[in-house]
Amino acid sequence: MKFYEPLVQGALIRRYKRFLLDVELDSGEQITAHTSNTGSMLGCQTPGSKVWLSRSDNPKRKYQHSWEIVEVDSPAGPELVGINTMLSNKLVYEAISTGLVEELQDYKSIRTEVKYGVENSRIDLLLEPFEEENRSVQLPRNPCYVEVKNVTLVENGIAYFPDAVSKRGAKHLRELIEVVRNGGRGVIFFCVQRGDATQVLPADHIDPEYGQWLRRAVDEGVEALAYQASVTPSEIRLVKSLPVIVDS
Repeated sequence: MKFYEPLVQGALIRRYKRFLLDVELDSGEQITAHTSNTGSMLGCQTPGSKVWLSRSDNPKRKYQHSWEIVEVDSPAGPELVGINTMLSNKLVYEAISTGLVEELQDYKSIRTEVKYGVENSRIDLLLEPFEEENRSVQLPRNPCYVEVKNVTLVENGIAYFPDAVSKRGAKHLRELIEVVRNGGRGVIFFCVQRGDATQVLPADHIDPEYGQWLRRAVDEGVEALAYQASVTPSEIRLVKSLPVIVDS
């Protein structure tokens, strides 16, 4: 995903009320911006950090700027992290469509935000198979339900999800379990928007219940995938897969 308009750079003053942050732009102007990230953003909201914002011309928006990227410290040096959770679905959609995600190919179409499940959920991406008469033996026969999670927390090279207790995340795992039980294909997809991770683990030290549900989901046949992004102020795109480790 390319940013077709140059991002605005500044320094984070503070993040507050979950959805708001104050930023001092490089010009010296101080503004309030919006963030779609409702997690704790552990390690990604240190005052003084460099941030990059996109700008909307929509006159109905109260806050014209949205938080896209933050620079954090890592053992290898400064690391850019994509924190916009609204972007992760688009990144995964793009990566599937271009053939990068080898595990999710040979489907007829991809639909987004489709209602499903017994707990009144919406699946991020629904991959639909070809009709019977247009399908070879090798092509998928069942729909594939893909739940996307944006990952920003990395400690000692390990990416963790979630970064805060996530009852909603556990609900999505339960829904995917039901998908598999009913003959469909269920995938939990971790979109790691930073380049300094080598693997993805459930954050048992933050939300042990989520870790339990993830392991149960995998045991029930839900597939756990993770792909890592290259993050720059001009473009964010998924570039390679990472292993997901669920063994205790």
